[in-house]
Amino acid sequence: MQNNPTKGILLMIAATAVFAVMDALSRHVAARYNVIMVVMIRYWFFAAFVLLSAARRPGGIRAAATTVFPAQQALRGLLLAAEVCFTVTAFVLLGLIETHALFASFPLMIAALSGPVLGEHVGWRRWVGIGIGFVGVLIILDPGAGMLSPGALIALTGALMFASYGLLTRYVARADSTTTSLFWTATTGAIAMTFVGVFYWQPIAPADWGWVAALSIASLLGHWLLIQSYAAAEASVVQPFAFLQLVFIAMLGVTLFDENLRSNVILGAALVVGAGLFTLRRTRPPAQDGASSTGTNFPTQG
Repeated sequence: MQNNPTKGILLMIAATAVFAVMDALSRHVAARYNVIMVVMIRYWFFAAFVLLSAARRPGGIRAAATTVFPAQQALRGLLLAAEVCFTVTAFVLLGLIETHALFASFPLMIAALSGPVLGEHVGWRRWVGIGIGFVGVLIILDPGAGMLSPGALIALTGALMFASYGLLTRYVARADSTTTSLFWTATTGAIAMTFVGVFYWQPIAPADWGWVAALSIASLLGHWLLIQSYAAAEASVVQPFAFLQLVFIAMLGVTLFDENLRSNVILGAALVVGAGLFTLRRTRPPAQDGASSTGTNFPTQG
């Protein structure tokens, strides 16, 4: 690993910007075609990228696939694939801005569950941060305005799945490398999405293939930038800048999809992000976990 914090931070900012564009493209394409098919295509390109990267490393694909935790690694891949489906569905139903504002609660879920699931000590300061963050979630949901929307429930379910994925990633990182975890994430997800997605295939109009190609390229570029970011600097240095994706998402949501920045969403998101940064700082995950240790990049992933 290099020790260039400035380079790592700039690469993380670039990665979050590309992932924001990827999510905007996902919303656009998923509004026209079945979400499962869209996610399946994303995973095909993601898996191809990971397989090519693994083949170029010492030991090749065989070394990347070797794991101490095959069942847990497979479950990670399935969780992330399901999470992406839920989150893209929320983009269509709820919009980019509110989905990401709710999704930003996943570090709080990881912190809250790390004690009972991983046996980690969660001190009172982290519990205070978690509590403040979930107050922010309630402000975003604005329960006094009426029934909780299906889109909000789907977004929160996606966040919980991503938190579970992050916890499992911490668990397998005790013995498996980041390369191995990335390999299993991509291949398991691609196999699962293909097994299901072929039943949801829809003919894609010639004019829309450009959007599909742009979505796939954004996925590959985002993951490459993310990997380069964690290769340039420690995770604890670059992780906080992943929250800038909310800023990029807000810009895209307002300008491209005519979404509104409601005051309760701004206030709630500020509390959620602030609490998330605090809990990440208190957690200080090992450097080996890299990008996956707490699931910092928004989902997007696959």
